[in-house]
Amino acid sequence: VALSVRTLPLRGFLVPRPQPTRSQDAPSPRLPLSSAPAPCRHKNEEDNHSYYVSRLYGPSEPHSRELWVDVAEANRSHVKIHTILSNTHRQASRVVLSFDFPFYGHPLRQITIATGGFIFMGDVIHRMLTATQYVAPLMANFNPGYSDNSTVVYFDNGTVFVVQWDHVYLQGWEDKGSFTFQAALHHDGRIVFGYKEIPMSVLEISSSQHPVKTGLSDAFMILNPSPDVPESRRRSIFEYHRIELDPSKVTSMSAVEFTPLPTCLQHRSCDACMSSDLTFNCSWCHVLQRCSSGFDRYRQEWMDYGCAQEAEGRTCKDFQDEDHDSASPDTSFSPYDRDLTTTSPSLFIDSLTTEDDTKLNPYAGGDGLQNNLSPKTKGTPVHLGTIVGIVLAVLLVAAIILAGIYINGHPTSNAALFFIERRPHHWPAMKFRSHPDHSTYAEVEPSGHEKEGFMEAEQC
Repeated sequence: VALSVRTLPLRGFLVPRPQPTRSQDAPSPRLPLSSAPAPCRHKNEEDNHSYYVSRLYGPSEPHSRELWVDVAEANRSHVKIHTILSNTHRQASRVVLSFDFPFYGHPLRQITIATGGFIFMGDVIHRMLTATQYVAPLMANFNPGYSDNSTVVYFDNGTVFVVQWDHVYLQGWEDKGSFTFQAALHHDGRIVFGYKEIPMSVLEISSSQHPVKTGLSDAFMILNPSPDVPESRRRSIFEYHRIELDPSKVTSMSAVEFTPLPTCLQHRSCDACMSSDLTFNCSWCHVLQRCSSGFDRYRQEWMDYGCAQEAEGRTCKDFQDEDHDSASPDTSFSPYDRDLTTTSPSLFIDSLTTEDDTKLNPYAGGDGLQNNLSPKTKGTPVHLGTIVGIVLAVLLVAAIILAGIYINGHPTSNAALFFIERRPHHWPAMKFRSHPDHSTYAEVEPSGHEKEGFMEAEQC
């Protein structure tokens, strides 16, 4: 899969916040380090990041303990120990939530838990999970497979989803002690980082083998023409926002709470969108019936439908007048034909074969698209060669099925022994591989042993 990750400076994209001394793309300010603890700090530290407000609670503040979710005391039917992640290094696994979690205003139902102390929030699995689209309480080179006491646990009760990295050790730094921390995703969009055991300063953790990050990040993907293969496209990932926490503040018994701020995506009507007083430049795209600043995960659609040009200098009344004119009997075509004419360029774009979405698009050649159009838009009839190909494919499948039945009924035959000797020992799972510049993502065979004294997790 051809991928490139870029960070977008947010200047010019969003209206600046009231703070005149900080730009949109600047990370949260890092407080000066001191060898002595801050004297009598009882108030939480708060910062505004446009999409979230973060509040840091120190070890002496009671609220930091209140935010910690005690997984051990939770309903055991809601708690699962991921046996694969608990026994391996640099792996990740997809998990389905029981509720829609709003992340930067986007409702998500699936997330990816990684052994490296973070949750990947992207829809498309690629080789650079640590680059962006993450929820990272403490991203580092953790190896749960080092100790039998190390586990990766997740908990879901319908209102909160918690991932806990319990007694995990840093690869190559095992003598420093074990780490225990968690990330909680609440159904209202709040994100809480809880730190129970942090045996060393996060500033001392090496990032040579694995990135070290604490915070949030999101990005959108754009399909660009591939210079190598005509009529194909490649995905480019653009990070449009990131929150970086001060690593010196990540200590034992501390906590960070992120409260989501309203975004353009929450508005469902043109009037609400255009009258919005948010710090974003919200615009209404009439063809998509969506309010957006143009910088979110739906940017590809926003560009394909020309939403930025459509919204320039127009009001909601202009859109209403257009709807009234298009519905009048004097028009030369029906509303159905109008919708078809408007959307067909985008459908053609989506039907092109890309470098990494062929499996997602069964009609990459465009034939399947014609079946969804009106009869007058259909092409020529199916050729004889196509029919022959289908018949051969059916015969091939039937032969494979019959061979499987024969091998199953004759386990001592030469054919059965041939496949038994070459069968895989484990199911494949996704795993990081170290590259000089970043950690990559690939399919490997996980270890088969299990931790003693723990219940077996259900399949993810």
